[in-house]
Formats: sequence, structure tokens, C-alpha cells
Amino acid sequence: MVLAGNMTEPDKITELLRGARTIAVVGLSDNPLRTSYGVSEYMQSQGYRIIPVNPAIRVSLGEKAYPTLSDIPEKIDIVNVFRRPEYVAEVVDEAIRLKVPAIWMQEGVVHEAAAAKARAAGIFVVMDRCILQEHRKIYH
Repeated sequence: MVLAGNMTEPDKITELLRGARTIAVVGLSDNPLRTSYGVSEYMQSQGYRIIPVNPAIRVSLGEKAYPTLSDIPEKIDIVNVFRRPEYVAEVVDEAIRLKVPAIWMQEGVVHEAAAAKARAAGIFVVMDRCILQEHRKIYH
């Protein structure tokens, strides 16, 4: 998936969400009361494959959980990050190694240096935005 360079960020987000199929969710909980669970459950209900990335759980939303991004045996379109900012740099480094096309940092997740590093590696970055809210803007 390649996003055109001359598009506005809202257009790139729309193209990303229309083209993506598989979202690896770093920090996805198996607790239905957690935001990561609710947002991922919504995205799953919209037809996206959700892959939990959390070493503390085995399954979430009916999908096998993996301890790290590198353990996932298939292509990832978006890495959606539900971790505190101090953990983002290591997630970005792993996404760069895996050549993931997009990193999405949820609301409240801001790490400018990691975002700049990802962009320099050719990764499309969305920061401090909710993927559920952006999806609803496009489709509802």
C-alpha cells in the first residue's frame, strides 16, 4: 500500500483506512472495559483483521495474541499503538525493521522523535488521533 505524496493528511487517512486489511494493535487488552478493546472491536466489526500484540495475554477478540510485532507471521498494514509514549520508540523501531507502511498512535500517544524517525523511513504516521473516530468520519 503506497500513499500518494501530494495528498492532504485527511485524504491519506481515508486512503489508508480504505486500503488496509490487517491492523496489529500493540497494547490490545483482553478486558472489554479497556479503550483498546472497544476501539479494536469496532474496527474488527468493520471488516479489519485485528491482531493483538501484548505479551501478557493469549487471546483477544477471538484472535491469537503475539508478544511482539516481529512474532506476527503475516503482513501488517497498520500498527495501531495503545501504549504510553515512553514505549513508542521501540514499537516504531520494530515497525521500521518490518517495513510496516503505517503507524497509528491513538489519542494521547505522542512521541515526536519516534514519529519523525518513522516518517524518515517512509512510514505514514498518524499521531494523537483515534482510529475509530477517523473511520466513522469517513464511513458514517
